[in-house]
Amino acid sequence: MTGEMIFVAIIIILMLIGLSFEVIRADFLIFLALVIFLLSGVISSEQALKGFSNEGMLTVLLLFIVAGAIQKHGIIEMIVYRLLGKAKDARKSMIKVTLPIGFASGFLNNTPIVVALTPIIRDWAVDNGLSPSKFLIPLSYMTILGGTITMIGTSTTLVVHGLLLGSGMDGFSFFTTTVVGVPITIAGIIYLSTVGYKLLPEHLGAKDQISQETKEFLAEAIIEDNFEYQKNTVTELGSSVLDGIYIIEIIRNNSRVYPVAGDTKILTGDHIIFSGSLNTIGKIQKFKGVTIKTGTELTLDDVKNKDSHLVEAVVSHNSSLLNKTLKQANFKARHDAGVIAIHRNNQRIKSRVGDIVLKTGDTLLLLADNAFIENNKYSSDFYVVNDVAPPENLNQDMRKGWIGLIALISMILTVTLGWLSMLEAMLLLVVLLIGFKFITPNEIKKFVQFDVILLIASAFAVGEAMTESGLAQYIASGLTTLATPLGILGVLVITYIVTNIFTEIITNSAAAVLMFPISLEIASVLGIDYMGLIVTVAIAASASFMTPIGYQTNLIVYGPGGYKFTDYVKVGAPLSILTMIIACSIIYTVWY
Repeated sequence: MTGEMIFVAIIIILMLIGLSFEVIRADFLIFLALVIFLLSGVISSEQALKGFSNEGMLTVLLLFIVAGAIQKHGIIEMIVYRLLGKAKDARKSMIKVTLPIGFASGFLNNTPIVVALTPIIRDWAVDNGLSPSKFLIPLSYMTILGGTITMIGTSTTLVVHGLLLGSGMDGFSFFTTTVVGVPITIAGIIYLSTVGYKLLPEHLGAKDQISQETKEFLAEAIIEDNFEYQKNTVTELGSSVLDGIYIIEIIRNNSRVYPVAGDTKILTGDHIIFSGSLNTIGKIQKFKGVTIKTGTELTLDDVKNKDSHLVEAVVSHNSSLLNKTLKQANFKARHDAGVIAIHRNNQRIKSRVGDIVLKTGDTLLLLADNAFIENNKYSSDFYVVNDVAPPENLNQDMRKGWIGLIALISMILTVTLGWLSMLEAMLLLVVLLIGFKFITPNEIKKFVQFDVILLIASAFAVGEAMTESGLAQYIASGLTTLATPLGILGVLVITYIVTNIFTEIITNSAAAVLMFPISLEIASVLGIDYMGLIVTVAIAASASFMTPIGYQTNLIVYGPGGYKFTDYVKVGAPLSILTMIIACSIIYTVWY
């Protein structure tokens, strides 16, 4: 290995470690690697910026807009709500919903589908006396599998398509991956309705579990006449009496003070409703003039009123809240919402809420006003998952939804017939959606996940650094030497396994970009068709089932389903193996 290869390898290893331990946001971390490679001269300015003008990345950006416009008008939610109906057989209900969702995700971005459907399916399950955990992992897995059916179903295939074009090769056709995507999607639904269904846990969702734990952390402090800090503000008492607690609301003279601001004064007779640990409660009750009622008879439903309601929010991959406490993030002032409790790995964190350092996948139970959901519906900080009314009760224009869906199908047809490229078709569709006011320019900013775009664009430069330094060729030679005695099928299997490990610990797009140059080198060394290996990388990078952090949809259902990390391993490992066997067998048969 040359010195430059060693340098690139060290930076990539550090990047992978940082991604695994969520040191900083994934998009910033990969962008930092880009900057290091540029400043050290490993790649040129042109190579560093290549990802930002890549056709695959730009198509991903446009698809966020198209999917957002269709999601906005509630078509998918309406169809699913009608499909669910009354639960007669839980397993049949799951199949009835997840199968069409799986195939629909081949033509729409799967992340907004899962965000929209998670609360509907969870609430339907609860209303019918079923565990949401029997439905939400299947929802995520089926959208992942279905996303491999076409080129636009997942960002991974679009990114790989862009890499091929950027390398001067033929990209994917619209249905290149269909020959693999359809069989693994069908195998997935069979698995999830048989063996997988038995392995799925029966957990309460985070909100239901938190509701059961209310008496453990919801407390009431009554301010007596002899309280020595009369008429002091919440801010003034924050470092002494109220240190370490999260005030939810104040009941004063049979009325509610909500939200509680920093300049709210504490008066005699106030009933302060707050969340805190037993240690916190013990500290507060030592102050003269404060009476604590631990086991308060108030429930979460009692705390709600017409202007506020309970909201679940899952902390996202690329949240600005990561590795900060609620105090450091100035959460209450920034979002105008109070955090009642935080769940991690299906367990409530028994600590002072304001001092908990937030991690990816944490589920926050918030008391928020009616504007919170609208303001944060498309926030990159978290996936908002709240109780929603049936789609027919929402303020949505179904006619526009159907027209948007038909327009998308028409554009897909023009791509399939070769009349337009994918980029041209999506550009035309976005112009039409804006022109006919199906979507506004302000909504576009909300729908586009710019953190994902930055991550994908930056990851291209990392791939360039591997190629330029010779590291990709070096790794490819090692893998080829290892796999050659096993034949081409062995090469496919090893490529699949390595890519799949990457996607479970980092992200699907980054895994695809890292393995792309290695796969091309392997194909060159062995003298075989590169397309089969590239399809292997695209499928393996998408098929993340064993961790909640490998794919966004897994993370979205993590808290609402009340899952533990080990649930993904238990249910996802057999599906990963099944998917690998089917995918590698078909790719070997079709291409080799």
